Amino acid sequence: METEKLIGKIKDLDFRPHVLGQQVSHILTEAILEGVLKGGNQLIEVELQKQFGISRSPLREAFRDLEKKGLVVIIPRKGTFVKQVSRKDIEDNFPVRALLEGLAAQESHPRMTSQILEELAQTLGKMETAVANNDTKAYWKHHLEFHDIFIEASGNEVLIDILKTLRMHSLWYRFSYQYYQEDLYRSLAVHQRIFGLFRNKDVDKHEIGKLVQEHIQTAFKRFLAYLDEQKK
Repeated sequence: METEKLIGKIKDLDFRPHVLGQQVSHILTEAILEGVLKGGNQLIEVELQKQFGISRSPLREAFRDLEKKGLVVIIPRKGTFVKQVSRKDIEDNFPVRALLEGLAAQESHPRMTSQILEELAQTLGKMETAVANNDTKAYWKHHLEFHDIFIEASGNEVLIDILKTLRMHSLWYRFSYQYYQEDLYRSLAVHQRIFGLFRNKDVDKHEIGKLVQEHIQTAFKRFLAYLDEQKK
């Protein structure tokens, strides 16, 4: 039975019995982002209650949280379904993310401390190692960390919170369309330039914002080109 197979896969991710609603939401979020639960899959309440050892109340709390994140659609009298990712979702996400992440970069520039710069340097070093080893998975892990560091450094909680959702969706879209194509050397070179600008206190902060924005816009164009290629 398909539902049982899905539940079994969820169990392998991070199963702990008698968890709370937020913990269930976290586990289901990971399952959706990693493609264990795919667009259109229904989340069966009875099966999940049994799996997690919880009542209906915390599970529905988890469903509401997933709906707020834009990961599921709750249809009255029908159930809760993993959202189907569309091309429009991607077209709506990337331009907004590019603008806001560029803003985060320029806002974080004057707030850079030696400690934050060291964190960026260490993460960039891990990205370089991943490229040298042709380890795409490790590269993307550290790539996300690099962006997390300067976004957090902006100190703007509203911006940080919005970007958290936008960036989570961006990762989800890649998994949904199995889009892993990227020139790691080119991407690494851009991040080396970004780091260089962060280290330069005399540079105009708008310059670094523009570079980050262009980096994401380029990724957006490549993603759309990939989608067009899949139609052929």
